[in-house]
Amino acid sequence: MDPFVGSNPRETLERVSASLGCSPTSADVAAYLDTADSLRHLRDEFLVPRIADLPHSDLSLVDGTKDCIYLVGNSLGLQPKMARKYLEEELEKWAKTGVHGHTGGSRPWAWAEDNIEGLMADVVGAKTEEVALMNGLTVNLHLLLLSFYKPTAARHRILLEDKAFPSDHFAVESQIRLRGFDPQESMLPLSPRRGEDALRTEDILEVIEKQGDSIAVVMFSGVQYYTGQLFDMAAITEAGQRKGCYVGFDCAHAVGNVELKLHDWGVDFACWCSYKYVNSGAGGIAGAFIHEKHKHTIKPALVGWWGHDLKTRFLMDNELELQLGVNGFRLSNQPILLVCPLQASLEVFKMTSMQALRRKSLLLTGYLEYLIQHDYTEDPAQPLRPHVRIITPSDPQQRGCQLSLCFSIPIRKVYQELEKRGVACDMREPSVLRIAPVPLYNSFSDVHRFIEALGSALTASSR
Repeated sequence: MDPFVGSNPRETLERVSASLGCSPTSADVAAYLDTADSLRHLRDEFLVPRIADLPHSDLSLVDGTKDCIYLVGNSLGLQPKMARKYLEEELEKWAKTGVHGHTGGSRPWAWAEDNIEGLMADVVGAKTEEVALMNGLTVNLHLLLLSFYKPTAARHRILLEDKAFPSDHFAVESQIRLRGFDPQESMLPLSPRRGEDALRTEDILEVIEKQGDSIAVVMFSGVQYYTGQLFDMAAITEAGQRKGCYVGFDCAHAVGNVELKLHDWGVDFACWCSYKYVNSGAGGIAGAFIHEKHKHTIKPALVGWWGHDLKTRFLMDNELELQLGVNGFRLSNQPILLVCPLQASLEVFKMTSMQALRRKSLLLTGYLEYLIQHDYTEDPAQPLRPHVRIITPSDPQQRGCQLSLCFSIPIRKVYQELEKRGVACDMREPSVLRIAPVPLYNSFSDVHRFIEALGSALTASSR
């Protein structure tokens, strides 16, 4: 029996528990699923912090020698073990060869990112020539909007989700002002229906259909950072382009989390950071995508030396030979010390596929959902008992690995009690804990340990 194929998570858990002769909530189920997990070896490619090394652990409550319960890859991924080796190689090369490191060694600094853009393209479902590794996410978003946002008196609006990540909101707002328009008139934020936490796909498509003639750019996230909702990027792209809009996505919370097909979906442009699910380290080098269909028509508004064709770049004649597509958007050489950890992580992704990771993720997050609903659903017979509400869509096809949990008691106290027990998770005001079991390195036992820690934290928070 392969628990990762076929039935939905609830049916799988109940079938496994029946075969083991235990409850679906038993730790034996987690142990069985870990044993059956063909991707479990990938955890060994990462460094998992020990509980004792986390700053807020209370060693009177937990065993400090154990791995922490790391469920915050949606904020910062774990360090790949090879990152240190690759960094040390480049520091050693710098020490021994100086300037010659630009063109020597296994990753010449002058074009080091070129060696891994194919790996990145595989993760986002693109062709290598459609992907560039450069800058930070918001810088790339600005560069892309400078070329794709071409407002006119009739078509000047940008459609985005209400409560988009602040950097996206600010970037869109400032791009609108830069073109002489008023954000109050040109930003079109879309909110969920009253009493709902997530946007309905049909509502997004309806707004595009009814108001698309006034929309210049549809700019959504791939996965919404707060709720964890996975948007139907293919449907949004088709609807927007049918109305004459450019369609782009911030894939910060989608890349390395869900299966993307940016090329096949015909997405016009996208950008992402790499330090969340792609594990490149804080402030790691970001990525940008421009579909190949635009390589002869969309040009960068701002150009730099690194957008010049490599074959003649060092002739220094100041005659620009702009590279086609997204490669022409490069401005400067990429920092080799940021390339190294990204390479280390992408090589782990190369050991598997996004399809396999997604298959595990559906069961892993489904397991988390099952246990939360089993143990912490609101019980009218016990009105004082703390309970948890999941605001992430229940449909697995409308979410990634993250579940966003809303609590009936003050969230900060719960968060603090979890930290004491060796849980690394993420609090977002006003009332949400984001819990992200990452299929690349998290286990089913991690999820079970979290549920046990959550029970203790809720009890302590209610005193």
